[in-house]
Amino acid sequence: MKSLKIVVLGGTGFVGSHLVPRLQRDGHTLKVLSRNRDLHRELGVLPGVSVDNADVCDRADLIRHLAGADAAINLVGILNERGSDGSGFRKAHVELTETVIAACAASGVSRLLQMSALRAGEGDSHYLKTRGEAEARVKASALAWTIFRPSVIFGFGDGLFCRFAKLLRIAPVLPLARAGAKFAPVYVGDVAEAFARALVHKHTIGRVYELAGPRVIALGELVHWTAQMIGKRRLIIPLPDTLGFVQAWLGEWLPGKPISRDNFRSLKLDSVSDEDGLAALGIVATPMELVVPALLRGQGRQQRYDTFRAEY
Repeated sequence: MKSLKIVVLGGTGFVGSHLVPRLQRDGHTLKVLSRNRDLHRELGVLPGVSVDNADVCDRADLIRHLAGADAAINLVGILNERGSDGSGFRKAHVELTETVIAACAASGVSRLLQMSALRAGEGDSHYLKTRGEAEARVKASALAWTIFRPSVIFGFGDGLFCRFAKLLRIAPVLPLARAGAKFAPVYVGDVAEAFARALVHKHTIGRVYELAGPRVIALGELVHWTAQMIGKRRLIIPLPDTLGFVQAWLGEWLPGKPISRDNFRSLKLDSVSDEDGLAALGIVATPMELVVPALLRGQGRQQRYDTFRAEY
C-alpha cells in the first residue's frame, strides 16, 4: 500500500480520534489541524502524526498546511447551536467546505474525503440542510471526492450511549422528546475503516456511502436498553411534540446543549438507510450489542475497534 500524506480537519474530535490511529497503522503520514494543539498532544505521539495549530477557516492558512499533501479529510461538523438562524451550521458545514475546496485546488490536492450525514439535504433542520449544501459544493467541484453519510455513531466517547448513560445514572425519570425517532447506530470503528478503505481505492471516487449499523432502533428503546446495560431501573417518559419542543428549547441553554430545537427538527426524519455502504466497502457492520455493554462498563478504552471489524 502506498503511503500517503494526509491533512485531517476535525481530526481531534470523536471520529477523528479513531480515524487518525487507523490511518497511521496503514503507514500514512498525517497532519491533524487544530485550534489548540496543546490540548491534543496524545495524537501527536503516534509515529507519522503531527498536530498543528491552524485556522481552518482561513484559506491562506489552509493552503499552507495542504501544500505537498496527497489528500484531505474533512470531518468538521457541529450538531447544535443556540438560536435558530442556522449561521453556526452554515459556517461549519457550507462555508468551511467551500474554503476546503478552494484551498485544495490552490495547493494541488485532488483527493477529498468528506463527512456528511444520513438524510443530508432533507427536512427542515439547519443541520441536515447545511450538510446537504456542503455535499452539493463537493459534488460540483473538480476534486476526486468521496462522501460518507453515517447514521448516529457510537463508540468510546460518543454523544449517544455514553451521554445517555451519564443522564440515566443520575435521573430516575427521563422525559424524552421524539422517542419514536429511528436510528441505525453505526460503530465508529466501522466508520474509520470505511474512510481508510475508500482512501486507497479509486473506485470510491465520486461515490456517496451511507453507513448504518445492522439494527434499527427507536430512540426510546435505545434509552431503555442503555438503562438496562448500566443496571438502572428508570422511567422513560415519551413527550408529545409540543412538550418535546419546549424541552429542546430549554436544552439549548443547559451545559453541553443535550438537545436543541434544531436537533428536534432533525429527529423528525428517521436516520436509517436502505443502502449498505459498509458492505460495498467489504465491511461487515458491527452490532451495538457487541460493543456497548463493555463500553458502558468502562472498558471501552481497551476495546479497540479492530478487535471487532471484519476483514476482506
